[in-house]
Amino acid sequence: MSDQANEPEDSGLSDTEVPDDLSSLEDTPPAQAENPSAPEPEAEVDEPLTVEDLVVTLEATAAERDQYLDSLRRVQAEFENYKKAVAKRSVDERERANDKIVTELLPVLDACEGAVKNGSEDVVPVQNQLLAALERHGLEKSDPAEQPFDPEQHEAVMHEPSDDVDQPTVAEVLRTGYLWKGRTLRPAMVRVKG
Repeated sequence: MSDQANEPEDSGLSDTEVPDDLSSLEDTPPAQAENPSAPEPEAEVDEPLTVEDLVVTLEATAAERDQYLDSLRRVQAEFENYKKAVAKRSVDERERANDKIVTELLPVLDACEGAVKNGSEDVVPVQNQLLAALERHGLEKSDPAEQPFDPEQHEAVMHEPSDDVDQPTVAEVLRTGYLWKGRTLRPAMVRVKG
């Protein structure tokens, strides 16, 4: 073996020589410590946006905004329609409830009317008070005597021929009919002539 094989290689520095700036070697990343003249790694740099890119982005954003606005308007219109439908349904339900109550009171009015026809004058104030209360809320008496017969408002239970009239006419009201807010609640029971 030769003497050269046991000797360490010469690093160019003597044992006593130390670089002047050791702190720079400690703070530098390993790649720069090994090769201080190597360039720094480049950070990823976004390419600058062009006007065309900005216009395309703006148009896409405006289209998306318009879609959301249209969707909002549709939802708002549907909600308004829903509110109207619920309000109408509520009014209809109240009307049906009122119709039912008034329909159930009609036999009481009939009984009062029958009592008055049979000479019981004590019932007249009760009949008038009940009728006035119901009329304030929309009840109307139907008195079709001597008027043309209307099958939608009158219920014919008797018919007699007559040459006095040219069209069927109500000759007598056998049971009073009532209208509730302009609609026929109960048709008048009548005798028709003609």
